[in-house]
Amino acid sequence: MNFHAPHIDYGALSPVLALTVGLCVVLLTAVFKALRRTAPFLSLLTLGTAAGLLIWQWGDATELVSGALRLDDLAISISLIAILTAAFAVLFSIREPAAEQVGSGEYHALLLGSVLGMVLLSQAQNLVSFFIAIETLSIPLYILCAANMRREKSLESGLKYLIVGSLGSATLLYGMSFLYGGSGSTDFSGIAAGISQKGILGDPLILVGIGMTAVGLAFKTSIAPFHQWTPDVYEGAPTPITSFMAVATKAAAFAVFVRFFDVALAPQANEWQPALAVLAALSIVIGNVGALGQDSLKRLLGYSGIAQAGYILAGLVVASEAGVNALVFYLAGYAFMNLAAFAVVIARERETAFGDDIRALRGLGAERPLLAWPLTISMLGLAGLPATVGFIGKLYLIEALVEGDYTWLAVFIAVGTMISLAYYLRVVAAMWMGTESAKSVPAIAGASPEADPIDAEAGRRIYLVAPALLAAVGVVFFGVIPQPLVEFAEHAGASLF
Repeated sequence: MNFHAPHIDYGALSPVLALTVGLCVVLLTAVFKALRRTAPFLSLLTLGTAAGLLIWQWGDATELVSGALRLDDLAISISLIAILTAAFAVLFSIREPAAEQVGSGEYHALLLGSVLGMVLLSQAQNLVSFFIAIETLSIPLYILCAANMRREKSLESGLKYLIVGSLGSATLLYGMSFLYGGSGSTDFSGIAAGISQKGILGDPLILVGIGMTAVGLAFKTSIAPFHQWTPDVYEGAPTPITSFMAVATKAAAFAVFVRFFDVALAPQANEWQPALAVLAALSIVIGNVGALGQDSLKRLLGYSGIAQAGYILAGLVVASEAGVNALVFYLAGYAFMNLAAFAVVIARERETAFGDDIRALRGLGAERPLLAWPLTISMLGLAGLPATVGFIGKLYLIEALVEGDYTWLAVFIAVGTMISLAYYLRVVAAMWMGTESAKSVPAIAGASPEADPIDAEAGRRIYLVAPALLAAVGVVFFGVIPQPLVEFAEHAGASLF
């Protein structure tokens, strides 16, 4: 009996290989004392190389490793969003106490490991590669959430995320086993063929498998009612890691969400669309209402992320190319909006005694306009006001929903947007209408655990101000001239349908 090894396209796998090699090199900097300070630079170099190799593959559609992975424009677009978010997180992690405590090499290697999982997850079209990728994504994040070992909330965050994430992964794996048993295949195309023969309602194994897999993915994307872990984990984790999780994890999980439902379950779309529509509506309501009473900016952005997940899920509900286009467009815009916000939150954590409390923003407009404007633009974008990418993204989603006969869900988006104005504008008011300044306070007893006396004195750290301004420019630019981002998203949708 002859063994035939699968054909491996190393050119198409080059982004994955670049991330793997870069991860190993960054980890080695932890061994050599003289190289420890190079970890952030090497991480950015690795991410830039992987991004370049992905762009090089743009427009191609290649089956990899016997069909377990597929490199197409959907995978590339989602991978680029994850890599962009990771690059910002590397900059945010300069002078981060968590990175110093666990070691810069180990910290950045874990970050790159999670990015590697996200890139693989965006390409997965097989249940085995799907599960391996989502665990490769998740395990480094469990550790990174608890990386600030001198803070009780960080350790609590890591433990909560580990427990809930493990529960989500177990549910996901159990659902996959039912799907395999009901369809006789682990490939998404094979599952689609098996469902076409029996129908979702024709085999209890398939029905239970779909339900449990959807629940597992809902845990990963913070979709209500499987969102309970999100505010606590966001608040407790080191803020650079929170910023990374808030965007990149959603992007990668929604990529496989799209492939699973629009490929593997496409034959029975009419059966699962109503259930996902209800989840989207629940997320929009629960996320926006939950954010109303929050004083912690990280918890507020956590609840906001639950609502935003509902908006993004609406793009999947319609099961059409227009829906996927809107989903990818909104994910890209969400990256710019969230990163601008988190850059300012990190800056104020390090400059004031109030940590991520909204009081840290008092008087920011007069004291630090270069930070106040990016956060203002971010809040207006997340609220979906005109001249921002958030406004265009919501219009794009509403158009796809109306075309797909889900007008009632489009109404939920409009209502959710109106509710969100209450807490987004509260943040803006704290910056521009507060008379008392939250002036920089040294990191002494009673100060914020993240407060940095050097940052407090300098107060102009370019590694935070520049990313905040850059992300804010993206929010406005793509809100006024959305066509480049529209074309970016349309390539992703066309690669699937």
